[in-house]
Amino acid sequence: MKTIGIIGGMSFESTITYYKLINEEIAKKLGGLNSAKIILHSVNFKEIEKYQSQNLWDESAKILSLCAKKLENAGADFIIIATNTMHKIYDDVQMQVKIPILHIATSTAKALQQANINQVGLIGTKYTMNENFYKEKLLDQGIKTLIPCQKDMQIVNEIIFDELCRGIFKESSKKTYLEIVDKLRQQGALGIILACTEIGLLIKQEDTQIPLFDTSILHALDAANQALS
Repeated sequence: MKTIGIIGGMSFESTITYYKLINEEIAKKLGGLNSAKIILHSVNFKEIEKYQSQNLWDESAKILSLCAKKLENAGADFIIIATNTMHKIYDDVQMQVKIPILHIATSTAKALQQANINQVGLIGTKYTMNENFYKEKLLDQGIKTLIPCQKDMQIVNEIIFDELCRGIFKESSKKTYLEIVDKLRQQGALGIILACTEIGLLIKQEDTQIPLFDTSILHALDAANQALS
């Protein structure tokens, strides 16, 4: 079994999900008392969020690159960054280590292709929705993305940082998210990417008929499979 290096803490809420899902998948595949070989480096999300809000992505890249180097030196065979937004600096971090970093959009694209979906709605932080670092990865695999209007993007982003990252889950916010999801469905989305690792803690597949693709689940399961490959 390969050792998985996880860069977590963005937020710790979603990192818990990663750790749990990876271990459950390993146990499911191997049975008995088998569990994953994991090295976790958890950052202080306050520092990362500060650099995000100030558009200082180079500073964030320095922090995550240092984390990646430490994981590599500690014996990780490959790395996952347990958040969507920080894949904006994926290339910068990958350049600093010799071991591969499994991209979250690559894991997501695999699931979309298996479901024969080539047009999806995408909700996440304002960085993930507005910028192309995530959408281009999907487009490379023939998958087109639709995003909410500016007003709805702002609402989605505020709920993520003001509530979900703080462990706050409101029914009113869930209703708002589902309304935005339905707008994307009406625009032609055949599925919805939950492109923030906290969103899946708020809305579930049973809440809507349109297929949901929770990136934290897809990324974690892909990591578990990579560990056993």
